[in-house]
Amino acid sequence: MRTQVIVLNGGSSSGKSGIARCLQAVLPEPWLSFGVDTFVDALPAAMRASDAGIEFAENGAVTVGDDFRTLEAAWIEGVAAMARAGARVIVDEVFLGGAQSQRRWRRALDGVPVLWVGVRCPAGVAAGRETARGDRIAGMAAIQADLVHQGVRYDLEVDTAHHEAIACARTIAAHIG
Repeated sequence: MRTQVIVLNGGSSSGKSGIARCLQAVLPEPWLSFGVDTFVDALPAAMRASDAGIEFAENGAVTVGDDFRTLEAAWIEGVAAMARAGARVIVDEVFLGGAQSQRRWRRALDGVPVLWVGVRCPAGVAAGRETARGDRIAGMAAIQADLVHQGVRYDLEVDTAHHEAIACARTIAAHIG
């Protein structure tokens, strides 16, 4: 079966969004790209600093509550519905819960051909990117660099510390079935 969804999982500032844009440029068919940042930006402002929503600690730690999980589940199901309706989709994700996060996506995408891609980037490199970006809480990249990969199973992994986004995208494109 032909791949319908590409899930890119990696920590903050690991290079997922750049890879997603490059994939859209190198893949022959049109692919939609949806990132967890877009989902978080769509949340009501009150949920961005609440126990029930999403909280960003001063050290970069991220915690989510029940209301966040409810809306996240709806978002995941919505992305899966688009794939089932025929859209090819790239998902730019941060599996804060490691394997548990992947299980949520696996359930929603059951029966849909998915390529699971780990986007690796050492904590120090990601932290440098985080500082250069200036739009993230300091420490988030270092906390997430390894955390998001714990217990996650991939079809393919790419390393953005040693390869540019376009090279990673070409590697991923070569694995699209």
